[in-house]
Amino acid sequence: MRPNIIFLMTDQQRWDCIGRYNKHIQTPNIDRLADAGIVYSQAVCQAPMCVPSRYSMMYGMYPSQLGVRANCDGITNEELLPADPLPELMRKAGYQTAGFGKTHWNHNAEGVSEPSARGFEHRAIGLSRADGHYEQGAIMMGDTHPERLETYMDETKNFGAGEENENGYIGSTSKIPMNHHRDGWVAEQCLQFIDEDRIESERPLFLYLSFLKPHAGYNVPKEFENLYRIEDIPDIQQPPWEMEEDTHLAATDALNRESLEDYRQKRIVWEAMSPLERRRSTLRYWANCSWLDHYFGQVLDRLRERGVLDNALIVFCSDHGEMFSERRYRFSKYCLYDSSVRVPLILSGSTIPQYKRGTTNDRPVELIDLVPTLSNIAGLQRNPMLPGLDLLGDVVRKGAFCEFHGKGVPVHAAPAYMWRTKEWKLILYLEGAVGNDGAHHQDILGELYDLGEDPNEWNNLYYNDGYTGIREQLKTELLMHLAIAWAKAPVFYGRRGLIGLERFETCRKELG
Repeated sequence: MRPNIIFLMTDQQRWDCIGRYNKHIQTPNIDRLADAGIVYSQAVCQAPMCVPSRYSMMYGMYPSQLGVRANCDGITNEELLPADPLPELMRKAGYQTAGFGKTHWNHNAEGVSEPSARGFEHRAIGLSRADGHYEQGAIMMGDTHPERLETYMDETKNFGAGEENENGYIGSTSKIPMNHHRDGWVAEQCLQFIDEDRIESERPLFLYLSFLKPHAGYNVPKEFENLYRIEDIPDIQQPPWEMEEDTHLAATDALNRESLEDYRQKRIVWEAMSPLERRRSTLRYWANCSWLDHYFGQVLDRLRERGVLDNALIVFCSDHGEMFSERRYRFSKYCLYDSSVRVPLILSGSTIPQYKRGTTNDRPVELIDLVPTLSNIAGLQRNPMLPGLDLLGDVVRKGAFCEFHGKGVPVHAAPAYMWRTKEWKLILYLEGAVGNDGAHHQDILGELYDLGEDPNEWNNLYYNDGYTGIREQLKTELLMHLAIAWAKAPVFYGRRGLIGLERFETCRKELG
């Protein structure tokens, strides 16, 4: 029988915020997955924000192929979907599909009363129907336990939009029961699904469990806050300069004054804090990571007891990272620096060959690689339009790609593109909005970082003549990577159909 697939996901968890990479962080269950699987140390998301990153991951295409480039975007017309999303692929492969927690499709538009669950047969979402994330047939926290959701919203009422104002990042020790939190309710629903023996024996299982945290706000249950000693929390390093200049992030600030003002407000608050107060915020972020790890452990234990993990592939990842006061007190994501674009990614479980368990793979990896990887595990034919690779296969790309279009409000910024290897990062960008007439398209600006010598990405080498060779090599690799990806999708109407995209050997056989 094909293996069960258990997909575990967090929101806004930095790549280095698991025990494997940070001795201070307590994530014992994720660490056990790492010990029994493959850790992809150089994994990146395809857009440094929730909605386009998750769309890209679920469809296996880049944000610009999907047309979903910012959190304000989303495909609301099911007839316009360029491919089947991951849950639907699994359903068509004969899997029982159960989804718990965040997908963030943004497909609840005016006139759409029952947005599709897009392949999930069982669905539970830790929000109310009014939040715009309802999916057809979903169990909603606001319906089953409105009083719990109300107590959670009351505790976070001063955290601002998305719980990301300065109060959300300062956080607090939560005074409400864990199952009154949205993630607590989601975990409860997942455990109930398992405990009630709703897992079918005649079909393999695709179980998706996706939490809203460690994304701010940091209202953390006391028992997880108590796992850490504030004396052990390090200070966040800051660059030698006071203001961001001549970077894609500075260009975004210039275009979006509201975003710049939000940054300035947080910076004022953080600069006025004592080092101890700043460390408290870091402690609460780490405690959030430990809290979710606790839930992952509970779910995995229950699945193990029922024999589900005897034949299983387990995925753990996050959708993007968190700047977390770096670069002069920057928070959230919305940029192409490693703290924002790098993500934790682990493949584990019984299907991982014994000789690969406990290993670290340094190949350039993207979240879009999950669709072809899991499709292969599920026995599906590979979709040749997708740019991703099978993470358990032998084909390796030279670098990893991410794109950034600002926050999308009030306008989409001109694109910034990243090409990253283990040693180097190239960022190309234009100033201004994407809707400009293109008269300045020749005014390409750039950033180049030696990640080995400068992991904080403080020293831009793009205009340094001593690095012309590596800069131009990375530019060429980026150009050809995108040229090939965009030549295949979102549409390919060649006379011979998709055969033109298949491997040479397949084409030769078909053509005789």
